[in-house]
Amino acid sequence: MEVILAGFLDAFTLTNISFIFLGITMGVFVGAIPGLNGPMAIALAVPMTYYMPSIAAISFLIGINKGGTYGGSIAAILLNTPGSPEAAATCYDGYPLAKQGKGEKALKIALYSSIFGDTFSDLVLILVAAPIAIVALKMGPPEILSVIVFALTIIAGLESKQLVKGLIGAGFGIFLASVGMDPNTATPRLTFGLWELENGISLMALGIGTLALSEVLVQLEVKGRAQDKIFELDKTQKKENRQISFQEFRSVLRTLVRSSLIGTAMGALPGLGAVIASFLGYGAAKRASKDPESFGKGNIEGIAAAEAANNAVIGSNLIPLFTLGIPGNVASAMLIGAFIIHGVTPGPLMFEEHGRLVYGIYGGMLIGNVFNLIVGAIGLRIFVRVLSIPRNIIYPVVIFICITGAYIADSSLFAVGMMIFFAILGYFMKKLEFSFVTFIVGFVLGPMFEMSLQQTLIMSRNNIIIIFQRPIVLIFLVFTIVFLWRVFRRSNKTPEKEPG
Repeated sequence: MEVILAGFLDAFTLTNISFIFLGITMGVFVGAIPGLNGPMAIALAVPMTYYMPSIAAISFLIGINKGGTYGGSIAAILLNTPGSPEAAATCYDGYPLAKQGKGEKALKIALYSSIFGDTFSDLVLILVAAPIAIVALKMGPPEILSVIVFALTIIAGLESKQLVKGLIGAGFGIFLASVGMDPNTATPRLTFGLWELENGISLMALGIGTLALSEVLVQLEVKGRAQDKIFELDKTQKKENRQISFQEFRSVLRTLVRSSLIGTAMGALPGLGAVIASFLGYGAAKRASKDPESFGKGNIEGIAAAEAANNAVIGSNLIPLFTLGIPGNVASAMLIGAFIIHGVTPGPLMFEEHGRLVYGIYGGMLIGNVFNLIVGAIGLRIFVRVLSIPRNIIYPVVIFICITGAYIADSSLFAVGMMIFFAILGYFMKKLEFSFVTFIVGFVLGPMFEMSLQQTLIMSRNNIIIIFQRPIVLIFLVFTIVFLWRVFRRSNKTPEKEPG
């Protein structure tokens, strides 16, 4: 109990609170700009956390993710262009409301719903992570290996249009993670005589290149992109067209709870993420509504359903990271880099070795929700102005930050060259529809996968029978086979529905 109280008190230092506020503000700005998103901002910001206190650094990055997820709804509502992919479902009812002159009302219900879903999942994380970690501590190398295989299979199947492409991305990520010193023999491998590669490929160079710079290349490819019409917030509108009344909020409360549950469940499972959660939440709200025809025409319940669901993923996607050391999405994969910088290895031992830090992060997350509400409410009109910034100003700034971030992370121009290489690789992966999400997660999990595999082979003396002697391994193996069977079955049925 003393560790818990000390951790939460650590979160309330002036330094920590200042960085959380900065993270939330940066996240909303970035999320509001189409083409930029929270994970991209996290990748760029990780090098900035080198000299921050551990709690402040992690809370700052999580704050960026929180603000970025909400910020995506601003462009979705006012431009009909989601600032981030998870805000796509918000367009359905947000943009029609904006066209009716109720843009401020739509933005406020999106804000309140975001905070509700985010806080709900944070509380679930705080309550369930430690008990799950106790169970995870009893898992040996074979169990960890089976969980990694299952997680990568799910992420590959859900993040990619083709399972094979997703698995190729994951496999390539694991392959690149093996570059550097062999953990058993301490000899260089796949370094091609370059001493810079003896410590392995930099996660920051890979992340910044694949997430941020490659997206800039994709956006620059689009020629003659005209600015969409922005529906300005009209102060002359009637109060009921600008404000959310208590009765209106109460009317969507059941939807908020339902979507928060959906988003929390989706976030706790690796690969299911915020995009799926938002559409599932929206669909569930429409099916449960007494007036489903009003959805898509400016129903605030549709905005509430989508935003509560996608924001509920933020807290719960840290459950597999904190308990098993497995990132559930790109944002949590980037957080691993920040943890490692500060000497912390995510996983069940984190609760024993760094319990005070964990509960300090929990406190920072709750403070972040309060700041998200304050920043979102006060800065509403300021953030709307972000949408009018010309792209020819934004992208050069992003490129400069990418180069600076990659250099700071390793103090090496070689890392900048690697970042450019991965930017080009990420560009072609996106064009060819290979999953860069499974690629990054595979790279992050590569060392853990290799170590678990080697330990399993040593324990079993190369005897595969050990799989059938461990119930947890069998369970995850069955789950993996069933998932693969369902994906192949679905893919085989799809062509039959197509004409001709």
